[in-house]
Amino acid sequence: METMLRSVSMSGYFDVAKRAGLNPVELAHEAGIDAAALANPDERIPAAAACLLLERSAEKASCPTFALQMAETRQKFGTGVVNVLLAHKRTLREVLLATAEYRHLLNEALAVYVEDAGETVTIREELVVDPGIPTNQAIELAVGVLARHSGALLGDHWKPRAAHFVHRAPPSLTFHRHFFGCPLEFGSDFNGFVCAAGDLDYPNPAADPELVRYAESLADSLNLTGVDSTALEVRKAIYLLLPLEQASVEMVAAHLRLSVRTMQRQLGLAHTSFTRLVEEVRGELAVRYMSNPRYPIGRVSTLLGYSQQGSFTTWFSARFGMTPRDWRNSHLK
Repeated sequence: METMLRSVSMSGYFDVAKRAGLNPVELAHEAGIDAAALANPDERIPAAAACLLLERSAEKASCPTFALQMAETRQKFGTGVVNVLLAHKRTLREVLLATAEYRHLLNEALAVYVEDAGETVTIREELVVDPGIPTNQAIELAVGVLARHSGALLGDHWKPRAAHFVHRAPPSLTFHRHFFGCPLEFGSDFNGFVCAAGDLDYPNPAADPELVRYAESLADSLNLTGVDSTALEVRKAIYLLLPLEQASVEMVAAHLRLSVRTMQRQLGLAHTSFTRLVEEVRGELAVRYMSNPRYPIGRVSTLLGYSQQGSFTTWFSARFGMTPRDWRNSHLK
């Protein structure tokens, strides 16, 4: 099943592309997207094609901040029943939980996880598309939009301690520093923010419980999923939880609010299994982390769920045909 997102997720694309001297209609066509669908916020477009469109546009414009400039156009939550629901939740924490609950109506490829650690909170975002699809620009758009929405909700009370990105830093960070207004960490093991726990629970002055209940009654009737989507949701959960050593079948099922038996049955109907999905995600994350020379191999081993580096080396050698050290030496010359 092809992973889709609503065209509203690409809001600002036409304006930024034209400002950069690009032909957005032509570029959309080259990426396999109908420009008319891209212009209609309620249409759904393939997530992989949207990622490619952002990467090609940034490259053609020689503009590493292309997607972040799109995020800058987001002054507030957009229109539509889900955005009304989000804009009037009581706290940012509730917004993030609702974003995960109604993900099928927003962006099927986006995964969000809130990790509490005492006085600090880590907000993790992942984009799960087919292996080989570049996502740097799409990730910056997603993290940038989260920052804009959080700022719109909390005003001066949104003060993240750091913004994190898995990919490498662009040549200049001037725009990023201006946009985020906080320390930046590139080459990190996650995408998202570290912030004070109190930020997530600060009251939203625009909260309207009655409006939220009405919006939820409308959204619930649209938020239907099938067995095919279960495999995607499990993959997304593994992406988020594996580096935290929480990707057991029980924890993933709990994250998705399913029983283990129900989750496994639905994966079987989708002709896959939990073990197979863990193996696929571990392989994709192995390439991500091994491609970052800042990470010692022991650190990569831990991020992929191995407590013993020897076990990781055995798994890696069987999957990639060489030891982790040989792979890194051959790929990072």
